[in-house]
Amino acid sequence: MKHHFRMMAAYNRWANAAIYDAAGELTDAEFARDVGAFFGSMKGTLNHLLVADRIWMKRFTGEGDAPKTLDAIIHPNLAPLRVAREAEDKRIVDWVDGLDETALAGRFTYITVTDMRTVSQKLAPALSHLFNHQTHHRGQAHTVLSLLGHAPPSLDLIYFHRTDEGREYA
Repeated sequence: MKHHFRMMAAYNRWANAAIYDAAGELTDAEFARDVGAFFGSMKGTLNHLLVADRIWMKRFTGEGDAPKTLDAIIHPNLAPLRVAREAEDKRIVDWVDGLDETALAGRFTYITVTDMRTVSQKLAPALSHLFNHQTHHRGQAHTVLSLLGHAPPSLDLIYFHRTDEGREYA
């Protein structure tokens, strides 16, 4: 199971880098333009991904900043947002690398952001959610790029497996 989550953490970092590379081609106005995506714009979508990861990592580790709302804007501009994204991706990769099978089979307890209730659940399914959530919203970022007339990158997991880093997991 750990091998799978190591792969997902590495894929997550790779796919985020690809989305950020493509977002780097946007003008500031395009980056902020509300195109009707769930979080409005590329700015809103990429900030939400970072917000959610910080919330989950705080739940998992008990450490770090966790925004109070799912639509918080941590950084309104792409460059500092990318620096924060890269740091969070490294944090996720390092944390997953430190897990063992016992930890993955274990439980943890946290308080939800949306309705402030206490939840206790197994770690492995919650970690699967973290990576699935990333994929879901990266898909929305992919659509935002298309709507703005920019070519989105190919983000399928199989493309990651064909990279030097991804071959380790293929």
